[in-house]
Order: sequence, then structure tokens, then C-alpha cells
Amino acid sequence: MCQAHESCSRYYSSITTSTISMAKSKNLTSIFTVILNLTLLFSFATAKSPRFYRGISPTSLALQKEKLSHLHFYFHDIVSGPKPTAVRVAEAHVTNTSSTLFGLIVMADDPLTAGPEPGSRLVGKAQGIYGSAAQDETGLLMVMNFAFTEGKYNGSTLSLLGRNTVFSAVREMPIVGGSGAFRFARGYAQAKTHTFDIKTGDAVVEYNVYVFHY
Repeated sequence: MCQAHESCSRYYSSITTSTISMAKSKNLTSIFTVILNLTLLFSFATAKSPRFYRGISPTSLALQKEKLSHLHFYFHDIVSGPKPTAVRVAEAHVTNTSSTLFGLIVMADDPLTAGPEPGSRLVGKAQGIYGSAAQDETGLLMVMNFAFTEGKYNGSTLSLLGRNTVFSAVREMPIVGGSGAFRFARGYAQAKTHTFDIKTGDAVVEYNVYVFHY
């Protein structure tokens, strides 16, 4: 009896162990299947979804060693006469009573020349807008593209965005980008008033621009 009982116990114990092992195996198989399915689903979704970014090497854009350039020119802002190069396009209801013309917006297509004289060689245009952005002093917000038409920079541009307190001796404004020969440009511009006609409002401004570019 005892031997039979022991045999039965071992038999049932073996069955129980086997059953547990099989259950564990099925559970592991199920978990593995779920993970595999999720992985395949994620891979499929990633393959089907277009990516909007990727890392690339600078050499793929034929970028060479970065260099620093200095550009020097004169900015002619003509607001008077039959053919002004800067015209008022908008104003606030307080503009004409403001000592700083606060709220005034001007669109410009100003000549850039090699020298300060009106007949000096044209090297480009300053195209953009400037507006009176200060109530307590004459401070302009400048949003300008310097579009060059001369020499090796013909067809290239520099973009300027900054604050111009026009009655300061020297004003510094950031160069925030460029195109053509000035792709990836960064730097600053220093503006210094060369002449200002208080009767007409016409001005000639000397610019020294320093930019890093490729």
C-alpha cells in the first residue's frame, strides 16, 4: 500500500510539475508573442510615417571652412522728393502727437553704395521695414535684408533684425542670417549716421558689417 501510495504521489507530483511547466511555457510564449507583435507594429508605423528631420554632415552641403568677412557701405534713406526710397505705410492714432512718432511703420528700398555720395557706385539695396518702437526716445525696430548686387556677393543677402536708436553715435544690430554666399551667416552691424537733413528727414548712414559665413 505504501509503495503504491508513494508511486501515486510521485505520479501526480510529476503531472503537476509538468502542468506548471507547460503553463509557464505558454505564458512566456504569449509574452514573447505580444512583444514581437508590438515591435513589428512599431517598426511598421515608423517605416510608414515620413520623418521631417534628419542629421546630415556639413560636407553634404559642400560647406568649407567658416570665415569672417567685413563689409563697408553707405545706406541712403530718402524720404523726401518725387521719388523717395522709404515711404510711410502705417501709423497709430497717436503717431502724429508722439515726440518719437511711436507706431510709425516705413517700407524701404534704400540704395547701398560704396561711398557716401548719392552718385557713388551702387553695391546693393536695403529692403525691408523699420518702425518707431519707443515712446521715450527715437528707437527703431529694423527688419532689413541687405541684397547685394556687386562683385562676388552679387545675388547674396544678409538679414538684419535689431534695435536702432538713431541719435546714438554708433548703433549695433544683429545679423541673424543670409542667403547665397552668406548661408548660415551670423554677426553684427554697426551703424553710424554720416549726414542727416533735419528739414527733409533724408539720411546717409555708414555701415560696418562683420559676419561669419562659409
